[in-house]
Amino acid sequence: MATHEHYYVPAQSKWPIIATTGMLITMFGLGTWFNDLKAARPDSHGPLIFFVGGLLLAYMLFGWFGTVIKESRSGLYSAQMDRSFRWGMSWFIFSEVMFFIAFFGALFYVRNLSVPWLAGDGGAKGVITHLLWPDFQNAWPLLHNPDPKIFPGPKETISPWGLPLLNTVLLVSSSVTVTIAHHALKNGHRGALKLWLAFTILLGLGFLSFQAKEYIHAYHELGLTLGSGIYGATFFMLTGFHGAHVTIGTLILFVMLMRVMRGHFNAEHQFGFEAASWYWHFVDVVWICLFVFVYVL
Repeated sequence: MATHEHYYVPAQSKWPIIATTGMLITMFGLGTWFNDLKAARPDSHGPLIFFVGGLLLAYMLFGWFGTVIKESRSGLYSAQMDRSFRWGMSWFIFSEVMFFIAFFGALFYVRNLSVPWLAGDGGAKGVITHLLWPDFQNAWPLLHNPDPKIFPGPKETISPWGLPLLNTVLLVSSSVTVTIAHHALKNGHRGALKLWLAFTILLGLGFLSFQAKEYIHAYHELGLTLGSGIYGATFFMLTGFHGAHVTIGTLILFVMLMRVMRGHFNAEHQFGFEAASWYWHFVDVVWICLFVFVYVL
């Protein structure tokens, strides 16, 4: 008869249905919020619905991961479960890679196909669009949209050599610090582990604070918004989703720090920390691609 040493079958759980309900409410609230913004409804219930869904998801994550930690600390997991967790995290990161590739693909399509067509290139398509907007010029970043009355373009773009470069330094440095913390864990140096992990979290918080400052500058001084045409839309979709991932990654690292403070993890049992470091490195690589293709090129 198989035991948990060979294959662990978890008990019945309420968390999957709570997660499903939370995601449904969150996305419904987000869709309602965006639609009401377009319709200029100041009394929209979208933000409240979105907030309720977010709270439900937070409750689910806290409870579900707490259950997993308790099971792990109770010795219920075997080498087979460790492999399952590694495969699961690997596929999760792969799905995240595909998520960002879709947005980078949209950026490539806009820059190399759509904008040139609108400017008169691209055969028959280009001829038709050139008749509609004869004064439109092919340029990227796109500051002058085909119909500026409907979508006024931004006044200017954000220089890559200011806050974006500083944020790049912060995130690259955080990859180094989390790697040092991981090596400290493997070598049993708990003091160094806590120090470097806390430093990584501070770097993540610094990144988020500078990105918030950049967004405020873009909206209030540059006219660069989600409604400023395709350049603003792609800029905020890519950088905004990345910022959300940095926020999640910072929270994960904070949870890892709390677990380290409570004596969790050692050289043999440390996949929770390792998975967090994988995710953080992924976030860093995505930002480097963003810095090159969104800010510099």
